[in-house]
Amino acid sequence: MQTDAQIFSGAFTSPVLSSQSVFRALMDGMARPGRVFSLVHDASAPAPACPSHAALALTLADADTSVWLSPALAGSAFARWLSFQTGASIVSDRMVAMFAFVSRKDALSDWNGFSLGSDTYPDRSATLVVEVEALSGGIPLIAEGPGIDGAVSLSPIGLPADFLRERALNRSLYPRGIDLVLVCGSDCLCLPRTTRLMLEEV
Repeated sequence: MQTDAQIFSGAFTSPVLSSQSVFRALMDGMARPGRVFSLVHDASAPAPACPSHAALALTLADADTSVWLSPALAGSAFARWLSFQTGASIVSDRMVAMFAFVSRKDALSDWNGFSLGSDTYPDRSATLVVEVEALSGGIPLIAEGPGIDGAVSLSPIGLPADFLRERALNRSLYPRGIDLVLVCGSDCLCLPRTTRLMLEEV
């Protein structure tokens, strides 16, 4: 019964206003990569989903959306919560997923298999929402590219060892490529496919 209660509750109290607010914040984050920002909302999803997973799922997913979940999320009540709250289809095939949600309990060491879009339809690529341990305090990185005035420093904790190599490969595929949202709690940091990342020299 407790699990059922989790599935049927936790949506936005004001769905229209909250989803608009979260979407605006996300779009602003995509337009200004590398900047940490907070999502203001009252959504809550079953563990191990974090608050940003809940808010972004309610904002981005609907009955026409296919979503891939990392194992910890797929095997939890969050999968049923997301289906009930949004009507989205949970898929096991990464290639057909429009969005992917990854728990920090699942190290995403394999970036292959997600849709990269095409030269004609680059918007058909996947957007990954990846939870990390923290959005600051890690190895200092420099981000450059559209939306960034010169360069910006960022230092997430919990990125896979091959993260910079994978992002460089992803950027080389432009206009195709995966857009990435790093999340921790209700805080987010966007790294669209156009953003160049490198180690900060000390």
